[in-house]
Amino acid sequence: MARIAAAASLEIVGQRITLRTLVESDYDAWHEVRRRCRDWLIPWEPRPKGAPPPAEDRGSFAARCAIRERERQLGSGYGFGIFVGGRFSGEVTLSSIQRGPFQSASIGYWIDEAEAGHGYVPEAVVMVLHFAFEAIDLHRVEISIIPRNRPSLRVVEKLGVRREGLAERFLEIDGKWEDHVRFAMTSEEWAVRRSELLEMWLGRRPN
Repeated sequence: MARIAAAASLEIVGQRITLRTLVESDYDAWHEVRRRCRDWLIPWEPRPKGAPPPAEDRGSFAARCAIRERERQLGSGYGFGIFVGGRFSGEVTLSSIQRGPFQSASIGYWIDEAEAGHGYVPEAVVMVLHFAFEAIDLHRVEISIIPRNRPSLRVVEKLGVRREGLAERFLEIDGKWEDHVRFAMTSEEWAVRRSELLEMWLGRRPN
């Protein structure tokens, strides 16, 4: 499913979208979306109390791309831009990868407000789950969401990801310790639901 498109770019092609690791030349498109959707995104992003939002200048973006590439080389994380019709539209990450007896990771995502509601994020999550369980052999992937973040909750609801419970004051978001609902899927669950999810969201009939 995944292929190396360039030396520093991992690309995964879905039915309507493409996931690709971001590179420095993506800055203008990325910054335009971030600037336009600032009020839509900032309230949900991790940040300690009193800390300013992360810098979004070209140099900071280049450094961020370099960090993500290093994580990919180490196998500790994978960050992808979501591209709709070749246009940058958001991000999805597979982060905090733990090996040893855990073999686990977390998925996070955000989408351009103008593209919300079209099912692009559920498709991206299925693509990342496929990658996580079949390309890098993880056993468990989790998604943690603030209970009042209805757009993000709709993603896991559409996919039918198992709810595990509430983690109280789990993460500091925009200066406030927020509860998160935790959802997860294991490789055993993926094996049962693989054909259903790939056919529904990627239009594929797996062998």
